Amino acid sequence: MNFTEKAVIMNAKEMNRAIKRMAHEIIEANKGIDNLALLGVQRRGVSLARMLADAIRQVEGIEVPQGALDITFYRDDLSRLGPSPKVLSTEMPFDVNEKIIILVDDVLYTGRTVRAALDVIMDWGRPQAIRLAVLVDRGHRELPIRPDFVGKNVPTSQKEIIKVRVKEFDEKLEVVVGEVGEA
Repeated sequence: MNFTEKAVIMNAKEMNRAIKRMAHEIIEANKGIDNLALLGVQRRGVSLARMLADAIRQVEGIEVPQGALDITFYRDDLSRLGPSPKVLSTEMPFDVNEKIIILVDDVLYTGRTVRAALDVIMDWGRPQAIRLAVLVDRGHRELPIRPDFVGKNVPTSQKEIIKVRVKEFDEKLEVVVGEVGEA
């Protein structure tokens, strides 16, 4: 499979602006940051959670607890991933019980990743609430899931792919749209 990039839909400046706006929205919706924790979905959701935590710290002057979720074994398509799926770490350096969890992911599409992430969180405890923050909402939901905080809504066809690039993995910060074709 071959990814053909069609357009950059968010450059680094636009991504940073969206993250800062989302941080302000999270602070406002929760009337501060008391009892708040961020959980990023592996991989790029973790990077975005760090960026959100940094933006919140710049506004509030306090570090918000952060963690990382690996949803591999909670996926409903695990059998399609092959005999050796890549498993990343789940890091929960705080007690989720009675916390307001902001679940952070890069792109919201069908909602299946979020459903798996909710299952992981609930296996760790019972939060007061779970809110969803995504950098890009591209539509085409298959489950009744909607984000609470969105960086950008991008209507797409089902043939299109949205790729979020972060410095940690891609050495640049941008969001692109493209299509996958045969190599």
